[in-house]
Amino acid sequence: MAGTHATARPHSSARVCTILAFVFAVVAIFFLPPLFGLVGLLLGIVGAVLGDKPLGWYAAAAGVVGGVLGMIIAYAIYRS
Repeated sequence: MAGTHATARPHSSARVCTILAFVFAVVAIFFLPPLFGLVGLLLGIVGAVLGDKPLGWYAAAAGVVGGVLGMIIAYAIYRS
């Protein structure tokens, strides 16, 4: 079949890691930002390495952003 391109779908384990990374990134905004942000980062990297690119890399970045944002919010709350 000339001209037909099969799109590679990520494995379900890669997609699960990516989804969990986004969930942990959101949780990091509200609870224990360094811990949940790091877990989100690691799960995003694992998802990307297992084949869920580029969404895995976006999830890893979201883990970092969620962790940093959560620490900024916690600092602002506890400082006042």
